[in-house]
Amino acid sequence: MTEGGGGPGQEPGAHVVGADLLFAGVVGQERAVAQLRTAAASPVHAYLLVGPPGTGKRAAARSFAALVLCPNGGCGGCDQCRRALAGVHPDVVMRERTGAYISVGDAREIARLGALSPVEGRRKVLVLVDFHLVEDAAPALLKAIEEPPATTVYVILAEHLPPELVTIASRCARIDFNPVSSAVLAATLVADGMAPDMAAEVAAASGGRPDRARLLATDAGFAARREAWRDAPQRLDGTGATAAILAAELLAGVETVVEPLGARQAAELAELAERARLYGDRAGERKEVEARHKREERRLRTDELRFGLATLATAYRDRLATPGDPGPALAAVLAVTAANEALGRNPNVTLLLQSLLVRLGRLEAGAAPARPPLR
Repeated sequence: MTEGGGGPGQEPGAHVVGADLLFAGVVGQERAVAQLRTAAASPVHAYLLVGPPGTGKRAAARSFAALVLCPNGGCGGCDQCRRALAGVHPDVVMRERTGAYISVGDAREIARLGALSPVEGRRKVLVLVDFHLVEDAAPALLKAIEEPPATTVYVILAEHLPPELVTIASRCARIDFNPVSSAVLAATLVADGMAPDMAAEVAAASGGRPDRARLLATDAGFAARREAWRDAPQRLDGTGATAAILAAELLAGVETVVEPLGARQAAELAELAERARLYGDRAGERKEVEARHKREERRLRTDELRFGLATLATAYRDRLATPGDPGPALAAVLAVTAANEALGRNPNVTLLLQSLLVRLGRLEAGAAPARPPLR
């Protein structure tokens, strides 16, 4: 079916409207959605969706699968569309990794699933998650992905393109997902009923990620946490005791952000249980979802720490615009930046934050400029 056409009994262009509905949950990725809509008319064997976490790749993959399977060109309302979007269509398989990286065992299971015939229709869509973590399993997956049965469409999700993924990527049609602008996110939140001022604050804190913006929009403690990080310099006196107390308070605030996520995850598990009751339980699905939830919690804590450190750095940058010696404020910004970079090396977060606050406290007290935090 060509773009702009309709199925039997449809008005011309009706499936385009349906496709818009299918992709309603993908915010600020108009170019990627347009590419997927066009691709669904005559899909190739594999697509690679690349972009930062939380930018809508998973939702887009599921919507694309519905568009591919729908007999009406993506109406958004038929049984095929509804089941694909709900994650219960037997010809849409979302494959999660089972460990820290995609293993050779995972690769063999993906190849097995890819070789199976569709259950109901002419095609099936196999969505592969976190392929930036493919590492040693890449060779085992290459043949399966570059030469699948004509009925199989792979949709591969990756946050970036590591060397191990380059060869596989060359066999795929690549579609990029970018961070969403704060203006677009704020407008989306306002449309959902949030006050414009708060929507702007939440959008700015989201890092261009719609998933984080939605989560913060339901987080009653967001404003208090932001103020705690912003006011931290005023509480520092250069002593380890004060730094330890403040670090404990800030980290306790980080934990409160997990509560809205926990509520969302509990709802997802309840939906999973209901789907299992209605359609049967797919082996290992609950375990995969629970493992993903743990990864989401770890990522959320890191995101919140990065937001806190960014807020802290902004407080010191504001001082650079005031009269006086810029040296201490500049040294503070550099120390906070180094701490932010150190988060990527999986440090002991408590010690990292305490060390940073001690150094910032010495700057507040007029001591010599601090060295970078421990790595």
